[in-house]
Amino acid sequence: MHYTVILEHEEDGGYHAFAPALKGCHTQGDTLEEAIENVTEAIEVYIESLKARGEKVPAEDILIKPIEIAA
Repeated sequence: MHYTVILEHEEDGGYHAFAPALKGCHTQGDTLEEAIENVTEAIEVYIESLKARGEKVPAEDILIKPIEIAA
């Protein structure tokens, strides 16, 4: 399975990481590498939890398109 992950640099340091297709699946890490490891684990646990409850695992249906705005 493939999921898009967004990593945002936090002002006070570290990174916020989340998978938009998996509502509520958020985590963080002090470094980019740690945030990636943590979000990978969070996605795995999230999917395991859905399966354990007999719920459908969402397929990703996200389109990311940068747009330019004149400032």
